[in-house]
Amino acid sequence: MLLAALVMLALPNPIHAGQAPTGLTAAKPKPTASAPAKDAASQASPDPATSPNSQEEPVPSNQPQIIVNPTPAPQRVWDWREQVAWAAGIILAVLGYVGIMLGLRTLKSIDRHLVSSAATAQAALESANASLALAEAIANSERPWIVVTVEPFLTMENSFKVMASNRGRSPARITTSMDQTRVASDETALPKTPEFEKREPGDEPEPIVLLPGEATGIWAFNREDLPAICKTSEVLKKVEKWQETLFLYGRIIYLDLNAPEGKQVHETFWCCRYIHGEKSSALVMAGPPPYNKHT
Repeated sequence: MLLAALVMLALPNPIHAGQAPTGLTAAKPKPTASAPAKDAASQASPDPATSPNSQEEPVPSNQPQIIVNPTPAPQRVWDWREQVAWAAGIILAVLGYVGIMLGLRTLKSIDRHLVSSAATAQAALESANASLALAEAIANSERPWIVVTVEPFLTMENSFKVMASNRGRSPARITTSMDQTRVASDETALPKTPEFEKREPGDEPEPIVLLPGEATGIWAFNREDLPAICKTSEVLKKVEKWQETLFLYGRIIYLDLNAPEGKQVHETFWCCRYIHGEKSSALVMAGPPPYNKHT
């Protein structure tokens, strides 16, 4: 349809109806028999153009009139070069239209493939994340976990021991164990992150290997140690009257012996609060989340 329309537009205009062909002139009108009567009538009736008041000379009515028809412009004849160029233009226009339609169809197909590929990639990414999370969960279930608890001494009254036990499924090697005491009004008065005093080189304890289910003591506390920890009698009285609270906290760094290099180091933070009584005392786990976290 497009090719037929282009051909019709490119064809030369046909000769309009009523137009004289090239090289022909219109036929002159033949005089009729009523011409002498018309001349006599014109001579009998005065013509305003021939009156004495007119400045122009009268035009004789019996003078023959010559009608000249304009010669139409000759039609332009196409040579073979112009015909070839015209045909080539039509072919190029058709080919361009076909190419545009094919390009649009190709772009739509590419767009559908991209959408499908994006959905497939998203599904693959979600599956990979789920597999990674599952692998991490399995690895965490098999790794060592150092948990800190407080237990009373059975043989000594008002004495407590802080124990670190391996609750995981693989051996752990404790490389560093730090502890600190601080007297504060309550948990909100503690520093946002645990602070520890620097140790001199050589003061680090010997590394300890804990198999799954094993435990070791990392701190021992007795009621008699309270004056030495408070340092002054004023602070001691405040602790005994519950105006201040004594906190004991620490940090344990240990290695997973079965983990690959770079993923072995783990940490356990712990915190306890001392509760003073007239005859008996207690030591319980307490403290804000930064003081009780595991990595």
